[in-house]
Amino acid sequence: MSEIFWYQHAGWPLLATLQLLPLLGAAVLWRLGERPASLRIAHAVSVAELALALWLYRELDVHNPGFQFAEHMHLAGPLAYHAGADGVTVLFVLLTALIVALLPFYARVRMLAEPARLLSVILAVEAAMMSMLVSLDLLWFVLVSAIELALVGHLVGRWSFSPERATATSRYLQFHAVGVLLLLAGALVVGWSYHDTTGAAWSFDLFVLAGHPLPDELGVIAFFLLFYGLGIRTPIFPFHGWLRPVALYGDMAIAPTLLLGVKLGIYGMVRFVLPILPDAVVAWHRYVVGFAVAGVFYAALLALQRVNLRSLIAFAVVSHTSLVIIGVFTLDVIALQGSILLAVTFGLAATTMLLMTGLVYRRTRTTTLARLGGLFDRIPQLALAFLVAGLAIMAMPGTPGFDAAHLVLEAAIHRFGALTTVTAALGNVATAGFLLWAFQRAFLAPPPPGQKVAVERPTTMELAIAGVLVIVMLYAGFRMEPLHELVDAPLKALAARFPHV
Repeated sequence: MSEIFWYQHAGWPLLATLQLLPLLGAAVLWRLGERPASLRIAHAVSVAELALALWLYRELDVHNPGFQFAEHMHLAGPLAYHAGADGVTVLFVLLTALIVALLPFYARVRMLAEPARLLSVILAVEAAMMSMLVSLDLLWFVLVSAIELALVGHLVGRWSFSPERATATSRYLQFHAVGVLLLLAGALVVGWSYHDTTGAAWSFDLFVLAGHPLPDELGVIAFFLLFYGLGIRTPIFPFHGWLRPVALYGDMAIAPTLLLGVKLGIYGMVRFVLPILPDAVVAWHRYVVGFAVAGVFYAALLALQRVNLRSLIAFAVVSHTSLVIIGVFTLDVIALQGSILLAVTFGLAATTMLLMTGLVYRRTRTTTLARLGGLFDRIPQLALAFLVAGLAIMAMPGTPGFDAAHLVLEAAIHRFGALTTVTAALGNVATAGFLLWAFQRAFLAPPPPGQKVAVERPTTMELAIAGVLVIVMLYAGFRMEPLHELVDAPLKALAARFPHV
């Protein structure tokens, strides 16, 4: 158990730099306003952040299960800045940096209003996400999560042109305000319990809390508060009510990409819930898996009834997130590896599908399937990027989803038997059905009668965005070994906390 507590102090504050660089870029962009230099600064900052993420990956000792590059500073009262990184952290940091590095290019292609202000908010969101990913303090994680969700809410409302954007923004804020309050309540229960049982000062440090299990009753309360709070932002069935209006009426791609591309809800469960509350997790993990299996089918069946491409993608996300939850709460090292890799795969795939859908909308001014068709002849490269993302979500061979889904299902059949595994696999088949059907309707079917809209050919920048995403997905699909090696040691240490399962 001591392996998970080991950490190595930073030689220089690399993790602080990861957090402060995009924050500094956001402040500069906000100060400059809509000047030509603003876009160049946004590109430079986002690419530099990706370079820092790659440096972090290169410097990490992948064979060490503990946290490295540790930074610690006491702040006010029980609040402390405590940062560290292991292989799981680095994988999510790389995903975040890659997605945000592409968004300034996408914003230029879409020619959105006030691009400097938009990119300033995006960089601020990236800074908050990086802070959450490297945080080893539960209260810090919750407070920064509130800031990040507020910034994304601003994106949802400010850069949407739908007449229903007020509905999307209201639904988003309602759900996520409840989620943040649940997270905060769960963190306070954990911190108070540590204080009450030890007589020491309140603490929200991961190392401290993981070494002092909560009493059974308080542990269950804290588990459900934290799980529900993270479940809303993940999103999982039945806490996904905000997703469809945001995908349908909110910002076309940028806000959903930041929410869905980086699976911070899944990351929060693995980083905090499982290590801090192992007894409650063991007591309730079968019920969580049961709801997740129901969610796979529920979302897949609803997706088959959608008539809008954005709405369909939203339910695809819910369906596949349920498969990730099955892997996390199988509590087996193989399943944990598969679930983390699936979360990253779905993040890349969801990003690709959302961005390609936004580029389709730029040309056709619609994402209603009945009004689309015949697009493959004009934008074949964008169509192929959409298809590759769909195949990754379906876990087809050659995509990173294949090995990851195999690990989850292999572990699940040993833990829960054939019924759960077969049911989850059938849900994946349903997913294949609606994604292939959507691709056929939007890109291969004949255009609707009377359609006279001239579809513009892809620009060089659009081809570059699609090409980068496809290359990363295919490279990861055929070279999974480095990703397995990255998460292997920390997830073995985490699974060791559940030897009695």
